[in-house]
Amino acid sequence: MKILVCISKTPDTTAKIAFTDNNTKFAQDNVQWIINPYDEWYALVRAIELKEKDPATVLHLINVGGADAEPVIRKALALGGDEAIRVNTTSTDSFYIASQIAEVAKQGNYDLIFTGKETIDFNGSSIGGMVAELLDLPYVSLAVKFELNGTTATITREIEGGEEVCEVNLPVVVSCQKGMAEQRIPNMKGIMGARTKPLKVLEPATADTLTTVASFELPPAKAGVKLIPADNPAELVRLLHEEAKII
Repeated sequence: MKILVCISKTPDTTAKIAFTDNNTKFAQDNVQWIINPYDEWYALVRAIELKEKDPATVLHLINVGGADAEPVIRKALALGGDEAIRVNTTSTDSFYIASQIAEVAKQGNYDLIFTGKETIDFNGSSIGGMVAELLDLPYVSLAVKFELNGTTATITREIEGGEEVCEVNLPVVVSCQKGMAEQRIPNMKGIMGARTKPLKVLEPATADTLTTVASFELPPAKAGVKLIPADNPAELVRLLHEEAKII
C-alpha cells in the first residue's frame, strides 16, 4: 500500500501575527514555523501507525511551498515518513495548492491520501475535498477513527450531534482531526535518519489560481478587565446591562 500525507508549514501558535504590503501579506520575520498540527498529530501519525502494522507500506509526504519549508518537512520525515516531495511554489489559493497535490498523486498511484482537517493559519478546510474531486476519488472529512481491512476502510467521522461510520474502498482521500491519533515526538534515530531520506523537489504543474488575498485584518484587541467590589452588586448589574448588554 502507498500512502501520501499532505504536510503544511504554519506559524507556531504563540507567534505574534502582523501583516505587510498594505495588509495583503503575512509578515514572516522572526516567526517560528511548525508542521500544521492537524497534519502532524493526526494525519501523519495515523499513517505511521498503519505502516507499523504493515512494514511493506510506502509512506510519502508532500508539501507545496518554498525551500524554507524543508526544516518542517525533515521533522515530518524524522517522525516516520519514507520520503518527501516538495512542489516548489507558494500560494494562498486552495485550488492551486490542491491541483499541485493532485498532480503528484496521479503520478504516484497512491491508495490512501491523508490531510489534516485544516491548517491553523487559514482554517480553510478545503484542500482535501478539492484533491478528491480532482482525482475523482471518494472523500471522507472530519475523521476521528480509521481502520483498514484489506482494501476496505472503516472511517468514523464527526457529524452534528454525533458520529457517522462510513465504509469505503481504497483509494480514498481522508481529512483527519483530533481522535485519529496521538502526538508523537521524533526520537534521535528518526532525526538522524531524516537527514538522508529522499526529499524530491518538483516544479509546479500549470494550474489556475481562483482566489487572491484582498487584505488581512487582526481581531479587535481584548478589552481590559473591570473589577467590581463585592459590596457593590448594583454597579455589576449596571455594567452587565449597559456595556456587556447581556441582561
